Amino acid sequence: MSLTTNSEYGGRPRIWFAVYQLLGHLLLPLAFVRLAWRARHAFSYLHHIPERLGFGYSKPIAQGSIWIHAVSVGETRAAQPLIEAYLNRGEAILLTHMTLNGRRTGKQLFAKQIASGQIRQVYLPYDICWAVEHFLKTFKPKVGLFMETEAWPTVVFRCKEIGLPLFLVNARLSERSARRINRFGNAGCSLFQAFAGILAQTEFDAQRYRSLGVQNVLIVGNLKFDVPLDPMLVEQGKSWRQDLHTNQRLMVCAASTRDGEETIILKAWKDLLLSNVFSITPLLCLVPRHPERFTEVADQIHATGLKFRRRSEWPGIPNECAGLDIILGDSMGEMPMYYSASSLVIMGGSLLPFGGQNLIEACAAGCPVLLGGHTYNFQQAALDAIDSGAAKRIKGELILTEPIALMESLKELLLNTAELIRMSETAKAYSREHQGATSQTLVALDRQNFSLN
Repeated sequence: MSLTTNSEYGGRPRIWFAVYQLLGHLLLPLAFVRLAWRARHAFSYLHHIPERLGFGYSKPIAQGSIWIHAVSVGETRAAQPLIEAYLNRGEAILLTHMTLNGRRTGKQLFAKQIASGQIRQVYLPYDICWAVEHFLKTFKPKVGLFMETEAWPTVVFRCKEIGLPLFLVNARLSERSARRINRFGNAGCSLFQAFAGILAQTEFDAQRYRSLGVQNVLIVGNLKFDVPLDPMLVEQGKSWRQDLHTNQRLMVCAASTRDGEETIILKAWKDLLLSNVFSITPLLCLVPRHPERFTEVADQIHATGLKFRRRSEWPGIPNECAGLDIILGDSMGEMPMYYSASSLVIMGGSLLPFGGQNLIEACAAGCPVLLGGHTYNFQQAALDAIDSGAAKRIKGELILTEPIALMESLKELLLNTAELIRMSETAKAYSREHQGATSQTLVALDRQNFSLN
């Protein structure tokens, strides 16, 4: 059975696509079971259910808008400078997400524009033909911009069929993902070839997309360098840091940690405190990536015997930290505050093979970064940060039951105040030097071969 393609249908592989649609319909009930399961922690997962099927849009529909799809939190924040640029041009924005946290982040960033109707925020429907068809007919956007890695076959092929320009912007593709796509042969490659164009973050990413047979690829940089930090949160963080420094205390932020990494970090931190090398012990601020894990991580901290308190227990800035070993950052949208208060960050997602989280935001706040060995989601950014001196790799191998390497790396840096100050200045310079992806993206989309017309 061959996987042939038909140009009349957006180049979609007919047999593969038929199987994909069948599986989508069969698995649809499980998707709702999954939402119900997640609703145990947040009932909001059950809100806007009709939107996930391409229906239930109660407010007036703004057609002819620029459609930007940002699946979750990171993509939504990365899209912020691009969205603001289009708003300044007077464009209407259709902003779609797949996750609850992505939608929450969009609402937080653009509350005024959503209230005024400049931005319409909905869920992208599940990737089945009739749901996608109704969504596209309802909104009729003039162009679609998918953020980073999103490539839903039904959406991509259908947009090509109806002549709706769909671009992959701030695009990244890891070596592992490229290999996985290539295993599907023409079926995988044709999906990315169906985009009107791909605006890649780095040469690494561009080469991988070209290896899939994509012709229209441009390198424009990483939009995350252009994302502004909330000035109010930065000032709150600086106030907190000043209070810590008054007591000659340093804080380390373990940012956006993933399942399994907290075990490594907590063991290393406890060993660090027991080493008795500090006249005044440092403070750890542990911020899990996913809110639904806050209670689980709190239980892990409690089991270590270390003294901790939740961020949610403070009504304002958590200035009073005397006697605490750890603060659990169980809040959303406050990373600029945590970074601005910290002297060093351990970047989550890099200790175990999750690909790493966003080190760029930490650098923008002037916070030196300590990275594990898994940074393929930010390959170029991590390499550049290390080369510039804004970041360092953890020395040696991380061992779950004996994370000596992390402890030794923390000890070495925290005892070298001059090095932390140098890395902080370097991190801010590194962040500034790599800005400009928003303007390059706009120029690329305005060109003839990336025309919105």
